Amino acid sequence: MGNPIEIDFNERQYWRKPRTFETKGAIVTVPEKEVEQEPPKLQIEKSTHDEMQYLLLKLGSDVGLDIWVARNDLNKEYNGMIFKDIPNLKKELPRQFDEATNKTIEKIDVLWLQGDAIIGAFEIEHTTSIYSGLLRMADLISMQPNIKINLYIVAPDERRDKVFEEINRPVFAKLKPPLFQICKFIPYSELKKELDNVKNYTRYLRPEFIEQIAESCEPDEA
Repeated sequence: MGNPIEIDFNERQYWRKPRTFETKGAIVTVPEKEVEQEPPKLQIEKSTHDEMQYLLLKLGSDVGLDIWVARNDLNKEYNGMIFKDIPNLKKELPRQFDEATNKTIEKIDVLWLQGDAIIGAFEIEHTTSIYSGLLRMADLISMQPNIKINLYIVAPDERRDKVFEEINRPVFAKLKPPLFQICKFIPYSELKKELDNVKNYTRYLRPEFIEQIAESCEPDEA
């Protein structure tokens, strides 16, 4: 057999020990390389986003609503619970809208449904551009101007000013109705605090409970 050939792979490796195998008469040794992981900060950010998504899904389910999670997030999990296994999770959206509208709706992070009616839509903006979540909501309003859905941006407390600034952009203020009239802000701290306060009797709550946590984004007229 020929001399060992050591190959330096630049792409990610998914084993921890050197691997040696024979190919075309040569012995190939793949060097030891630790499994690459996401930076700790990014892991924490993703975990926090997933936590908020889980809390909203579970709350909706606990108060007796059907729920929807963005199609790409079905296999996410938090606290040992895979999102697709949360009770009352719908696998398909009601078909009262056209295909273009449904494609927009199914990308929203969390939906609460009562029968075929969507009564709440939540976009969680942990580190991503708040503008992108608002665009989905603006698209929804533009395509279905008569739709009656409560919209919410859920974000860290320190992003409050940015949320208000984006919601009150002229492009969103000119919608009918203006986005700031139907989209509210839910800070992480309030969501977690209030859910902790009611954790022993969430099944007795009404969906309107979320309004106690949400904050109006209408501009101050003063």
